[in-house]
Amino acid sequence: MSVLQMIQERSHNTCELCTSTEGLSQYTIPPSLNENVANDVLVCKTCLDQIEGNVEMDTNHWRCLNDSMWSEHVAVQIMAWRMLQRMRGEGWPKDLLDMMYLDDEALALARATGEHEDEANKIIHRDVNGVILENGDSVVLIKDLKVKGSSMVAKQGAAVRNIRLDHENAEFIEGKVDGQQIVIITKYVKKT
Repeated sequence: MSVLQMIQERSHNTCELCTSTEGLSQYTIPPSLNENVANDVLVCKTCLDQIEGNVEMDTNHWRCLNDSMWSEHVAVQIMAWRMLQRMRGEGWPKDLLDMMYLDDEALALARATGEHEDEANKIIHRDVNGVILENGDSVVLIKDLKVKGSSMVAKQGAAVRNIRLDHENAEFIEGKVDGQQIVIITKYVKKT
């Protein structure tokens, strides 16, 4: 059974955040690189667009988190926590956050993207041109890079898709080059 089938079964084919049954898709919670049941949730298009920042946040839509934050599935709890953190200035999300409990491991994963940080304190990754990089972006190497600990050289012009950000250092991203997962310094990449 695939991961998608397992989360569809787990959620009864409804969005695990708002219970919508329209436009459902699998979402892997960053910074996870591999899809699995523990790191994935089933979300509707409305939730996904707001999670990824493709549309303006509709705080009324997220009142559904009052129920989904109590899910037995840690991945759903983490997404509820992150979305509540984004809206904590609204008042009611702060009240829900005060009631919510995540164990230490889940809380560490929930905080991995910096949702709980004030904008001034967030680590922002920028490419060589100063363009902001996000998880899942694609970049191109602007020079040949020797990969430490191996004989591999990542060639200039190599595309790196679906990057992951290092949430402790604004200068580092991770991605696959020639099938090998490597850490890349942001000043050597350009967003595509």
